[in-house]
Formats: sequence, structure tokens, C-alpha cells
Amino acid sequence: MLNPELIQAADRLWLAAERREPCLPVRDEIARFAGADPIAAAYAIQQYNTERALVAGRRLVGRKIGLTSVAVQRQLGVSQPDFGMLFAHMARQEGEEIDCGDVLQPKAEAEVALVLERDLSHAVHTVADIIQATAFALPAIEIVGSRIANWDIQLTDTIADNASSGLFVLGTRPVSLGALDLANCGMCMELAGEPVSVGAGAACLGHPLNAAIWLANTMSRVGAPLKAGDIILTGALGPMVPVQHGHVLTAHIEGLGSVTASFHVNSKQGDA
Repeated sequence: MLNPELIQAADRLWLAAERREPCLPVRDEIARFAGADPIAAAYAIQQYNTERALVAGRRLVGRKIGLTSVAVQRQLGVSQPDFGMLFAHMARQEGEEIDCGDVLQPKAEAEVALVLERDLSHAVHTVADIIQATAFALPAIEIVGSRIANWDIQLTDTIADNASSGLFVLGTRPVSLGALDLANCGMCMELAGEPVSVGAGAACLGHPLNAAIWLANTMSRVGAPLKAGDIILTGALGPMVPVQHGHVLTAHIEGLGSVTASFHVNSKQGDA
């Protein structure tokens, strides 16, 4: 059970999302009131708000892995991965215009998504376990966001803030893992035909399946193993890109094809 000070930190993040108004960081409260394990306390805050979302009727559909790219780690000043929850209301379809206002301080990154057809419930998983459990892979664009003002985050801030989750768009052409070389697949994300983020599968903990192993082991350790049907966003293949109204981003991932995220024009803001 969270102590009252950490519940207040959870409430701050929850209200920031509800009101669409960024809040102050929560790391100081976590440092003061978490005891010996601030990272565990940050995940406890995340879980507190996850349970609140489930009570509100939101449907959990998977997990995201964050901070797997060295480039993204450098951008945010952290040095290890984290995970967050994916809910059905966070999914957007290709061709659907996305409102930037649905995510606070949105940024986009291209990723490999895995969709499971078997549970991953071992304490320790192998790459073979991940391959056998995966139905198919898809290209994905994750639109990350921070409830914390100016992206002023450290590791415990982003963990508590559901790993800075926002929205995600999946491609629609499933590809078997056997047809892919995910370590060496190149990625290029374009805005108006110009490259804005470039990377490769090796940027994601050396291989997207390494990220999936880390997640599967971690979720088993915390008592919430991955299940058949879960979506896994394995992590960024290149640097994050800020997005605005009117932007159309297309991510090309070698072997997986392309996925596009379109942000509608908001004439009131005049930033298209």
C-alpha cells in the first residue's frame, strides 16, 4: 500500500492527464518517502494509477518498453529500460487523424511491435521462448508524452508516469519473425518526405527480442506475466521527434513495411 505522500504523487500525475495540464516532477517525493528502493516506489505509483484506470473501465492490451535506445537514453538522461501499460483507448488506426491534444507534449518514435499468441510465464525466458510465443510482428509508431512539465524527467519520474506512455499506431501487415532480421533492419521515419529519425533494430538493446526478453522476465518477477494477445512495443529504433498539428509521420522498417501517423490540423493553434 502506498503511503499518503506517494498517493499524492500518483494523484498529481492522474490529474495532469485528466486536466491536460503538465505538473511538477514527482521524483523529490519519491526520493523522500520511498525508503530504500525508489524505483520500486515509482512502479508502485504506476501500478496505483493502472488499477485506477482498470476500475474506470479501461482495457489493458499490452506493455511498452521504454528507454531501450541509447539515443533516447541520452535525450532523457537515464541509463536503463523501463516499462509501462498499454490500454485499448491509447490505440489509433492508420488513416485516423490524431489530435495532438490527446497527449501532453507529444513526441513520436518508430518501433517494432510484437503480438503474442502464447503466455510468457517463466521466471527466465530465452530468445526461443519469445519466438515461439510471438504470432507476428508489426511496424509501430508510439506517440509518447509526459505529464511532467517540459519533459523535466528522471528515471523515477517516467516510471511513475507510466513510462511516458501516450498513444500508438500499429501497421496492418503482420509479418512472421522467421521472415525478419530484426537486429539489422534499418528504420527511417519521415516528415513531409524528409528523414527526421534514423536507426536500426540493433539500437533497441542490441536486438528487439532482447528487449522482449527483459520485459517478459520483469513482468514475471512482478507477478504480472505477459499473456496471449498482448501487444509489446519493444522500444525506439531511433531518436524521438516532437510532433505538432498537421504533421504526417511515416516510419519505414526494413522487412516490416511502413506505418503512418497523421495529426489533424488545428486552425486555432496555427502551428500546422
